[in-house]
Amino acid sequence: MTPVRVLLVDDQTLFRAGLRTLLSTRPEIEVVGDAENGQVALLVAAQTRPDVVLMDLKMPVLDGVSATRKLRVQLPTCQVVALTTFEDDELVFEGLRAGAVGYLLKDAPLPRLVEAILAAARGESVLQPSVASKVLAELSRLSSASAPLATALSGLSDREREVLRLIARGASNKEIAAALFIAEGTVKNHVTSILTKLDVSDRTQAALRARELGIS
Repeated sequence: MTPVRVLLVDDQTLFRAGLRTLLSTRPEIEVVGDAENGQVALLVAAQTRPDVVLMDLKMPVLDGVSATRKLRVQLPTCQVVALTTFEDDELVFEGLRAGAVGYLLKDAPLPRLVEAILAAARGESVLQPSVASKVLAELSRLSSASAPLATALSGLSDREREVLRLIARGASNKEIAAALFIAEGTVKNHVTSILTKLDVSDRTQAALRARELGIS
């Protein structure tokens, strides 16, 4: 399997070095560069073309939110996972609005971080479980339903409702497979079907729709 190319962006030198050391132990990940602020990150990203960027949100010169917005234009196929120390609601919302596919706290355990990187590389949304409900609540407040809720709900099978409920809780495909005692490939098929039936484009929107449907 080709390693996922990762760029680390954080203004704390020791944190970047520690993260690089930890991720270097994982064969499925290749750290291709690092940067101390968003401005440098854009330059390094243009040179290294990473698959995933782990982006600190609070940085000097160019903050992570602005850098994420610019990076999504510069490299549309590159996915950004926002990292920060605090569960700052507004930062979370700003990062996601800028185009980040997920949000993790910096103290997330290595397995969770690796899983998030791999999921982001696949184009899946990643939400820290401890803040998922707040993020989804805000998205729900800002969003308007695009399809009749009763119709959308009736179109889901019992198993798809179970999968959707776990998606709404921030579970990954691997975690859903373990919880429901099914293969991860089966979970992927269910997720694809759910996105189609709910007429949404990604897991975050599916989780939002789950809350609208009362599935959470």
